[in-house]
Amino acid sequence: MIKKISLPVFFSLILALSACTNDGSKTADQGGEKEGMTQFADDKSFQGKHELPEAIVYQGIGKMVTLQGSDGQAVNAYVVVPQQYTGKALLVFHEWWGLNDQIKREADRLFDSLGNVMVIAPDMYDGKVATTREDAAKYMKAFNMDRGRTIIFDATRLAGDATQIATIGWCFGGGLSLKASILMGSEAAGCVMYYGMPVENAKDLAPLKTDILGIFAEQDQSINAKVVQNFRDIARTAGKNLTVHTYDADHAFANPSSPRYNEKAATEANEVALKFLREKLK
Repeated sequence: MIKKISLPVFFSLILALSACTNDGSKTADQGGEKEGMTQFADDKSFQGKHELPEAIVYQGIGKMVTLQGSDGQAVNAYVVVPQQYTGKALLVFHEWWGLNDQIKREADRLFDSLGNVMVIAPDMYDGKVATTREDAAKYMKAFNMDRGRTIIFDATRLAGDATQIATIGWCFGGGLSLKASILMGSEAAGCVMYYGMPVENAKDLAPLKTDILGIFAEQDQSINAKVVQNFRDIARTAGKNLTVHTYDADHAFANPSSPRYNEKAATEANEVALKFLREKLK
């Protein structure tokens, strides 16, 4: 079980550390795990599926928080705290662009939709946010899962005395949503992954203690039908409850700042995801 800080200490962190900044000078080591979405970093076809998103400036209802991580590095997260905390939290994992205003907007949308649930969007890129496909590919390629595990661990510490923690993510963050739920063991309350790369072996899925909702795009040539079918197969082998919804859309269809945004598919998928999360965090 992951040891967390108490809720009073969390609120002290909000007050004391919300003004802190991270200069991003300490980055993940090169040569980390090249599994999951990182295997597509140099794939020109995959890069081509990510036209530059619309530039937005969003003033969120949450706060950026920085704390000293368990490995000595700063850990950043966008955090939205309910007035009445009920011991339930949601980790929100960003796309390959990084923790930008679009993800903060999504975090706020989920917060507004779920009631008294703390929402935490960890910065998996340590302060770096891409504005070009080239930078996004570079940051995703440089991502080291050892560092990622530490960030996930410390993000759960921010949840204080939470008894239920669900996860959600898109693209790069979709794969991290699954990995985070696996890492949390019995504390995981539910996992939603939008068109992210799942683990590829039943043994890697075996430690998972919660249900998965997989949302995929039928036109996606990277996280394609073969990948989804293998995910179904290994979930069955591992004895895990996986529900899959597919939509006639392409990768990134649920991102309203993307040219690939499909409003109909995104609306339907978001409703399915919210229903799942409400059931798991009720």
